[in-house]
Amino acid sequence: MRNWIYIASTFLCLVAASCTISYKFNGTVIDYDKIKTIAIEDFTNHAAMVYAPLTSVLNEKIKDTYTRQTRLSLVDRNGDLELSGEVVGYDVTPMGMTSNSLSAETRITLRVNVRYTNNTNHEEDFERTYTAYRNFDSNLLLTDVQDQLIDELVDEICENIYNNTVANW
Repeated sequence: MRNWIYIASTFLCLVAASCTISYKFNGTVIDYDKIKTIAIEDFTNHAAMVYAPLTSVLNEKIKDTYTRQTRLSLVDRNGDLELSGEVVGYDVTPMGMTSNSLSAETRITLRVNVRYTNNTNHEEDFERTYTAYRNFDSNLLLTDVQDQLIDELVDEICENIYNNTVANW
């Protein structure tokens, strides 16, 4: 009986050791045999309210997202994958009112329209608008928090674009 327990235990250990679970922490599902390049056009600003550094921050972060998290080469045009778009909304809105009829919080909202083309599989092409927002205390000046909030909003939008294009989340 002891031999049977020893054999069963050894067998279970071998089976458990041979099973592996594979995770890709960047989550990409890119077939690098077919897809080698990405072209990312500079996003323009079509929002009514313009904050000058916004498009340069967005353009740099979106390119950085793909070059850091994939092995794709960034090309100027005619990539296997193509991204283009524009900022379509950048708004600052007062939120909930206090007892003095003053705004307690202010919301900053960023909306970016994105066109994605997969030249190896056009069934994956899409056009979509991504939205992100942050609230901040109305006692703070927009100029004091704007850069930090823009970084956060752009990071969130870039992550969502990445997930919808090459991570298939």
